[in-house]
Amino acid sequence: MAAETNPFPDAAHEIAALRGQLRRHEYLYYVLDQPEISDARFDALMNRLKALEQAHPELVTPDSPTQRVGGEPREGLVRAPHSSRLLSLDNAYSEAELRDFDHRVRQGLGDESADYVAELKLDGLSLALHYHQGLFVRGLTRGNGEIGEDVTANLRTIRSLPLRVTLPDGFPSDIEVRGEVVMPRAAFAQVNAEREKEELALFANPRNAAAGALRVLDPRITASRRLDFIAYYLLAQGEPWLPAQADGLQALKNLGFKTSPHWRLCPDIGAAWAYIQDWENRRAELPYETDGVVIKVNSRAAQHRLGTVSKYPRWAIAYKYAARGGETRLLDIEIQVGRTGALTPVAVLEPVPLGGVLVSRATLHNQDEIARLDIRVGDAVRVERSGDVIPKITAVVLEKRPPDAREFHWPGQCPVCGSHIWREPEEAVWRCANASCPARLRESLRHFARRNAMDIDGLGEALIAQLTASGLVRDFADLYDLQPEPLAALERMGEKSAANLLAQIEASKRRELHRVLFALGIRHVGERVARLLAQAYGDLDALMAAPALELETVPEIGPAIAAAVEQFFQEPLNRALIERLRRAGVNLRGSRQSPAAGKLAGQSFVLTGTLASLTREQAAAAIEARGGKVAAAVSRKTAAVVAGAAPGSKLDKARALGVRILSEAEFLQLLE
Repeated sequence: MAAETNPFPDAAHEIAALRGQLRRHEYLYYVLDQPEISDARFDALMNRLKALEQAHPELVTPDSPTQRVGGEPREGLVRAPHSSRLLSLDNAYSEAELRDFDHRVRQGLGDESADYVAELKLDGLSLALHYHQGLFVRGLTRGNGEIGEDVTANLRTIRSLPLRVTLPDGFPSDIEVRGEVVMPRAAFAQVNAEREKEELALFANPRNAAAGALRVLDPRITASRRLDFIAYYLLAQGEPWLPAQADGLQALKNLGFKTSPHWRLCPDIGAAWAYIQDWENRRAELPYETDGVVIKVNSRAAQHRLGTVSKYPRWAIAYKYAARGGETRLLDIEIQVGRTGALTPVAVLEPVPLGGVLVSRATLHNQDEIARLDIRVGDAVRVERSGDVIPKITAVVLEKRPPDAREFHWPGQCPVCGSHIWREPEEAVWRCANASCPARLRESLRHFARRNAMDIDGLGEALIAQLTASGLVRDFADLYDLQPEPLAALERMGEKSAANLLAQIEASKRRELHRVLFALGIRHVGERVARLLAQAYGDLDALMAAPALELETVPEIGPAIAAAVEQFFQEPLNRALIERLRRAGVNLRGSRQSPAAGKLAGQSFVLTGTLASLTREQAAAAIEARGGKVAAAVSRKTAAVVAGAAPGSKLDKARALGVRILSEAEFLQLLE
């Protein structure tokens, strides 16, 4: 029998070539903003590399571009000490305070003059990155300046952060790069738009958004937030080792790090002040938020002579720009209703210019915020753009309150459909209880048609917009009354597309009960909760009749979920909607399952890695159908960890705790 050809040398060479190409194109796109290839071509190169590494997992390295993809969620952040303290900066708010700083510097240097490096102060999260022989090995947040949180896994997802650098001759083998993780304005606007759709609390500014994205336990969330890393300080063994700050910035750029292109070497404090004035009105041009300018003595030797005092270096100061705010008049308060029925008050303002933008509306968040501000229609109000982005009312100018200012009365029903409104205990948000509320309809229909809900292929955003605008669909049940002729008459439809869509809608009638429950969009009822409720009650009628206290007896169903389910089914319009779905032939029955039944009853399993024969959802469903439970974290109570390809840290923890580990084949055998 002929010996098999060893594929590794060829694969290894192709993998090395692909990595080189991808690193170069990442640098061109994410650092220099000068892409040479299309996104499709980049994706093709990345997919080829992923396929090769999957076929040859022994060739995967930590610096491969594929390792930027977010892995499994972690169980907590680990803290670690910094090589040297990350100091805060003292602040200056005027030219006089800046010149006082210069006077102290010259005194400290024996009346010698000093040149300065002026850098824009980015509003982000400070980080310390550690590289060993050019390989990125660890990243820490600032923390308390002495101990930070290890966010290495999340940092690997940031495309502008190099996973490997080529160290020139004379460089130490271990270097530390300090800088700022920031969220670009465009990414911040997108994140908040997505959160607004989901009716989640908006981030106040890009810094909060970046910090939140960096500290989440799931790197996949970080990867979705489009963060950027801007380097500004180079150290070895905790100390700067190049002769000047300007030299360090140039060295960082040469190593492939993204640095601010706007820093300036200033011969004296007068030139630094001119730089500050120049950027005060130009900072709106930047893709990032900046709240000031950092002024640093350029010479490292001079920095060493000046030293530090308390928690500040004597050789640097941050000039802070004044907040962009103004005074205007509140003309009205409107109530907006979102996808999940949340009622949000919006202030209608007499237009006021703030930082180059004419602001005419601002969120008031909720009823409690209106009461806290004691705000009335007609009041003079102070408005700021928080983080220079989101307009918000910070105060009422009470001495200017007009005699005819009127209190705002919170509505007693939904302002759009007239249904009753409710709010959960300990929650500030009021919600419309009607699932068919016109204000919610478009987003609700998109959710209803999702693949993991009713799976109606072809019912996309553009078609939903036409269906609702034309009045053909006013709630979920109307989908099942659609007729071919009016459907075919819609833009870009035609007879064939209409027939295909109607076939998809007809097929959706046979979906399992838990998918119907999920599709209804009940607050707090995601896929897993819907499955648990369907298993516990077996049909929708039994679930609709269940009071909250009874619902809480179902494993994993807490008071908030129980209250939301009860509230949903108490709304007469929702009950009428479900009756119409029943008449249309939508399946509202399942099979009741005892959680104690099945061969895996009482056992907890953890899934890690990718299974070839099952999706994560299918594997979880198979465990639950046999009475088992799927947990997110490994503990001594875990019955077994199911390990697929490219497992995460859960596998290491299972080994450390002595928990049983099942391969995919062993898992399938267990299910049989």
